[in-house]
Amino acid sequence: MKQVVQNYKSGELAVLDVPVPGCKPGGVLVRTAYSLISTGTEMMKVSEAGMSMLGKARSRPDQVAKVMQSVATNGVPATYRKVMGKLDSYTPLGYSLCGVVEQVGAGIDDVKVGDLVACAGNEHALHAELNWVPKNLYTPVPDGLAPRHAAFGTVGSIAMQGVRQGEPQLGEVALVIGLGLIGQLVVQLLTASGVRVVGVDPDPARCELAERLGAAACGDPESAAVEAAVAELTDGHGVDQVYLAAGGGSNQPVELAARLCRDRGRVVDIGKCRLDLPWNAYYEKELDVRFSRSYGPGRYDPEYELQGRDYPIGYVRWTERRNLACFLDLVARGRVDVEPLVSHIADFDDAVETYRSLKDGDLKAVAVLFRYPEQEDRAEAPAVAVPAVSVKPSPARAGGRPVRLAFVGAGNYATSMLLPHLARRDGVELSTVVTTTALSGANAQRKFGFAEATTDLDAVLGDKSVDAVFVVTRHSSHADLTRKALLAGKAVFVEKPLALTEDDLAGVLAAVEESGNDRLQVGFNRRFAPLLTEAKERFGDRTGPASLRYLVNAGRLQQGSWYLQQGTEGSRFEGEGGHFIDTASWLLEADPVSVYALAPSGNEDLQVVLRYPDGSTATISYVTTGAPGFPKETLDLVADGKVLRLDDFVRASVYGRKRWVSSRLPKARDKGQNAELAAFVKAVRTGGPMPVPLQSLVATTSATLAVQAGLAAGAPVTLARAL
Repeated sequence: MKQVVQNYKSGELAVLDVPVPGCKPGGVLVRTAYSLISTGTEMMKVSEAGMSMLGKARSRPDQVAKVMQSVATNGVPATYRKVMGKLDSYTPLGYSLCGVVEQVGAGIDDVKVGDLVACAGNEHALHAELNWVPKNLYTPVPDGLAPRHAAFGTVGSIAMQGVRQGEPQLGEVALVIGLGLIGQLVVQLLTASGVRVVGVDPDPARCELAERLGAAACGDPESAAVEAAVAELTDGHGVDQVYLAAGGGSNQPVELAARLCRDRGRVVDIGKCRLDLPWNAYYEKELDVRFSRSYGPGRYDPEYELQGRDYPIGYVRWTERRNLACFLDLVARGRVDVEPLVSHIADFDDAVETYRSLKDGDLKAVAVLFRYPEQEDRAEAPAVAVPAVSVKPSPARAGGRPVRLAFVGAGNYATSMLLPHLARRDGVELSTVVTTTALSGANAQRKFGFAEATTDLDAVLGDKSVDAVFVVTRHSSHADLTRKALLAGKAVFVEKPLALTEDDLAGVLAAVEESGNDRLQVGFNRRFAPLLTEAKERFGDRTGPASLRYLVNAGRLQQGSWYLQQGTEGSRFEGEGGHFIDTASWLLEADPVSVYALAPSGNEDLQVVLRYPDGSTATISYVTTGAPGFPKETLDLVADGKVLRLDDFVRASVYGRKRWVSSRLPKARDKGQNAELAAFVKAVRTGGPMPVPLQSLVATTSATLAVQAGLAAGAPVTLARAL
C-alpha cells in the first residue's frame, strides 16, 4: 500500500510503498476514502522539517531539554546516534480521515465490514491507503453524510473541545482570533450555540468566509472595526470568551484578548501561539485562561485510545470519541457546513506536489482533501507462478553462507541498540522485518538493508532459509512469539523479559521439549559488557561468600509510556529486572535460591534481596525517585578482602592486594549489546552452545517473577528447582 511520509532530518516528502498494517484485536482496518490535510498543524511540521538543525532546536525547546538529559545519562555519542536515528527516519503525516471498514479485529461489535467510519489520531488516521484504528478513535458516519465531509471529523472535534472549554451560553459574545480551519469551525459551533461571534484574521478572504458562515463581524487585528464591533455587541463591556485559534510567534493574540475581553471573561487557547501573558492586563480583569487539549478527554491516555477503555458517561460526558460522533451529527443535520472550507481536493498520488504547493504559497487553502482511488478501480497485483520444489531437510546448517536473521518488531531499542551492530557485521544477512505498523517496517528496511518488510509472521516462520528470529516487541507478546519461533525450528533471540507469568514460561519450555529446539537467548546484555568482563577477570576467583549491591536509578517514566500499562505489559521490574538479576548471578556464578522483595508505599521503588547456594547475597535497589542527573547503574561486589566497583559502565575498579582502575571510557557506555550479538551469531553459525545456558535463563526469569509474589506475600520466596 502507499503512505505519505516525511524525513524530519532532510525534509524530504514521499509517497512510500509500505506493508499493509495488521488488523489487531480491539480495532478495525480501514481503507481510506478521503483524508484531510490540516493546513495549520501539518504544515507547521512540514516547515520545521525544512529548517536547519539550529532552527529545529529553536522551534522545539522541549525536545532539546530531553536531548540534554540523555547526554547527561548516556553520553554524547549514544545520544547523537539516537537523535540522528530518530531524525533520519520516515515519519507519518495526517490525523483525520473517512474510510470503509475492510477488516474487523477481535472484540469489535459496533461496526462491520463495509461500514463507513470517521477516524482520528496522528498514529492511526494517517495519509495512507489502509490504517488500523482502535475502537475509541473511530465512529460510524451518519447516513447521508458525504465521505469528504466526514473526513473533517478530527479537526471538528478539536474545535468542539475548544468551544466546550469556553462554556458558552445563549446570548453571549465571543471573539475568535485566527480564522484558519479550526477558527472557521469554532465560529460555526459558537453560532450554532446561540453565541454572536466577532472574528479576527489578517487575511480578508478568511474574514469574508467567516462572515458568510455566521460571524457577526470580522476584521484585521490592527483594524479599529474589530474593537467597534465588540463595543457595539457588548455595550462596551467586552466579549465573554476569546478563542485563540492562531499560530506563530507573535504575542499580539493574547494582548488583543486581554484588551477586548470583559471583566472575568474566559480565554481559551486552542492553537499553538505565543502565550506571554501581560500580567497587569490579565490580573486587573481576573481573566480565566484555559487550555483545550486536542480532541477531548481520552487524548494521550493509552488505556482509552489503545485499549478501548471508555470513561463512564456519568463522569465524563464528552470524550474524544463522543466529540467525534457529535460533530459528525451536527454536519449531517446541516448545523455546521464544511463544504465552503474545502479549498482543494487532490488525488492521493499527487500528495507530495500538494504539500509543496501549500508550503511555497502557490496553493492558498483553508482545507485540502486527499481523494483515494476506489477499490474497484485499483489494478490487480500481478501474479507469478512459482513451481513447487522438493528439498530434503538438512541435518545441520550449511556452512559458508551468511546467517539469515528475521526481526519481529522494529521499535526504538531494536533500531538503536541491535540493528546498527548487526547491519555492519560480516556473515550476517538481514532477511525480513515483521511489524504490525507498516511504516516502522519500511523505515527499518530502508535504514538497515532488510531484504523484505512484511506484517505476515507466519510466512517468516515458515521460511526455511531464515536461521534465527529476533523477538523485539512489547513484553506481553514475548513468550508466545518465542514459543512459535522455537516450534518452527528457529534459533531465537528474545529481548527481556522472556515471560511475564509462570504459565507463559511453562509454555516456552513445553515448546522446547516438543520441538527438541533449545536454541534460545534472552537479551541479558550486561554480562557481555567489556568493562564489566575485564573487571570480573581482575577480581579473580573467590573462596568465601560475596555481598553484592546493585543500585539502579531507573527514574520516572513519561506519562503515556506503554511501560505503565501494567495490566498487559507487567510491572517495570518484571520488564527489565531480569537484566540486573542476570548480572548478579553471572558475577556470583550461581542461580539464586530465594527472593525477598520490599517496596515503600506510594511509589515503584523496590529492594530485592537474592540469596545464593554458597551464602552469597545480592541486593538490587531499583528506584524511580532518585535524581535524574545521578548515574543510572552502580554496582559493588565485596568478597575475600576485595572490592569490585562499576560506575555506570563508564569506569570500573578493583581493590585488593593490587588496585586496578580502568581508564574512563572516551565514548558511549558499552553495555554489551555488540558482544552479546556476536556470541549469538557465532552460536547460530557454528551450531555451538548458546551464549547463556537455558537453565540460567529460566532461573533468572523465575526469580524476576518471584519478586511480585514476594511483595504480595510479604515474605521470602524459595526458588525450588524442579526434579
